[in-house]
Amino acid sequence: MQNNIKYLIAKLAAEHSLTLDEYALLIASSDAELDLYLAELAVKTRKDIYSNFVYVRGLIEISNICKNNCYYCGIRRGNHNCERYRLTHEQILECASEGYSLGFRTFVMQGGEDSFFSDEILCGIIKDIKLKFPDCAVTLSLGERSYESYKILREAGADRYLLRHETADKAHYAKLHPAEMSYDNRMQCLYNLRKLNYQVGCGFMVNSPFQTINNLAQDLKFIESFKPEMCGIGPFIPHHDTQFRDYEINKLKSLELTCRLLSIIRLIHPSVLLPATTALGTIHPQGREMGIKAGANVVMPNLSPVAVRKKYELYDNKICTGDESAQCKNCLEARMRSIGYEIVSDRGDFKN
Repeated sequence: MQNNIKYLIAKLAAEHSLTLDEYALLIASSDAELDLYLAELAVKTRKDIYSNFVYVRGLIEISNICKNNCYYCGIRRGNHNCERYRLTHEQILECASEGYSLGFRTFVMQGGEDSFFSDEILCGIIKDIKLKFPDCAVTLSLGERSYESYKILREAGADRYLLRHETADKAHYAKLHPAEMSYDNRMQCLYNLRKLNYQVGCGFMVNSPFQTINNLAQDLKFIESFKPEMCGIGPFIPHHDTQFRDYEINKLKSLELTCRLLSIIRLIHPSVLLPATTALGTIHPQGREMGIKAGANVVMPNLSPVAVRKKYELYDNKICTGDESAQCKNCLEARMRSIGYEIVSDRGDFKN
């Protein structure tokens, strides 16, 4: 069996593609020696393209107000215990200014689907950031919008858009979201973004409720065909004010599986920009370092005002101080150097 899995890993590294059944076998394999072999190939693949560079993105969480009621999310509309906030235009620019002085050259504006942030308001913010920091990239992660909205934001200067698909299985999607949310629309949004020439990011939760190995294999086949410029994956962590509050997770297994999937995704799509997510750092103190050593090459420290960081709680115990804080960039640089990597002040664009 071990030789068979090793063959599949070598095949993936060479061909960047496997069948659904082969992906399922690779996902299900839980062998430290094979995981190490997989990670070594992933790291070599990444270093051939991106050297030992780790790109930082300054995360600005602009609002925790959301019209949606996703069953797993701490800022869901139905959570009446969530203390809501919304940053002003001026606050967002202050976050970007602080980030620029710290060496950040990409800003990620992330938030719930808050109707306050119309195209007009967002375009004003994007244009001001681009005017003040013309050497920087602007990434948006603001959920599902119309084709026309994405087009207007792109024309205003937005470079990238992150929209996690969450799962590539329609039936599984329906178990994680209320009926008014559409799997087909989520996927159409991703294709609209691609058509508008954004650098597009998708992604999914690992070990989410009802998820099967076959679901994960479908996610990998979707990444193989869609070829996103970015892919954000992280372990599912329950939030106490959602219906999945009692969903038990094995942190070690979630960590191992997430790292295995990071390595697989790197071999599927060698140029992909792959974050070691905050969720990885939440379930293990060395989680982000482990993600980098599995093939990731992006970290996203928090530039949001300190007073609101704990309010953007998508899941329980989300780290929002210390090394997660952008102000502690020196700490993050030291941590990355300790494992042989270098944080660079660079837009960190996707390399074809």
